[in-house]
Amino acid sequence: MYVGGTMAAVAEKTDGQLDLSGADALSFTAKTGQFAIPYKGITSIEYGQKAGRRVGLAVAVSPVALFSKKRKHYLTIGFNDEKGGKQGAVFELAKGVVHSVVSTIETKSGKKIEFESDEARQHFEKEAK
Repeated sequence: MYVGGTMAAVAEKTDGQLDLSGADALSFTAKTGQFAIPYKGITSIEYGQKAGRRVGLAVAVSPVALFSKKRKHYLTIGFNDEKGGKQGAVFELAKGVVHSVVSTIETKSGKKIEFESDEARQHFEKEAK
């Protein structure tokens, strides 16, 4: 799911498909639109249970969600577009794909993942085992 960010081509909280198979860019495709993020433009990759800390995005979380036992997996990507403008996108990933998505983006972008908290790092490492 595209949770939010600066990508006007797709509305916030839109389900879609994240495609990492491209050599130069990852793409997100939904029924309502699509966008691409060039790997060479990626400036930051962050994983956590909270959305959007690094790119200055305001993503509202309902009080019910704060007390939910279900963990959500957010991947925040900061990048520069082809004109050099700062952009950001927050994705909610399914539990089973987090490590493969992160590994692929790290490899293709040359950037290392950062974690929004020590708890997020511990959970990420625990899930990798």
